[in-house]
Amino acid sequence: MDKQIELKSGFALPHDENVGAVICGFDYGINYYKIQYAQLCINENPGCLFIATNLDALTHLTDAQEWAGNGAMVGALKGCTGKEPIVVGKPSPLLIDYLVGKFGLKKERILMVGDRLDTDIVFGNENGLKSCLTLTGVTSESKLLGPDNQIIPDVYVDSINAFRGA
Repeated sequence: MDKQIELKSGFALPHDENVGAVICGFDYGINYYKIQYAQLCINENPGCLFIATNLDALTHLTDAQEWAGNGAMVGALKGCTGKEPIVVGKPSPLLIDYLVGKFGLKKERILMVGDRLDTDIVFGNENGLKSCLTLTGVTSESKLLGPDNQIIPDVYVDSINAFRGA
């Protein structure tokens, strides 16, 4: 979708009126055309769902810095549609509810291991799971233990290697 928009008098961007859902996932090639096309589908197609894969504010595309995550893209669509998305990724309960039902699992016996406080650990904490933060990714120990952090895992480890031989 690398189409160009000609902003001139009378121009209306055509869109597929049969689109029934717009799924917003991370796209490092996001552009104005894509945002406008999604906005038209969500606002003008009756019953069109607005689905977000996650609301991650930041992501790590390189080891040199943090980059705007999918939450920034979702925010753009929320801003121009005035609608809240259905979030299907962490921390939404959709996945865990499906797994518990399909496999007969007990939530209190599940350990959610992840490197993000705002998705992985919130997912575990809000869905009745035990949670373990690994410090090999997004969250540093200083952020975890900092005075501004309100998201607390049950345990944390330096690396997933802590589980070897356990």
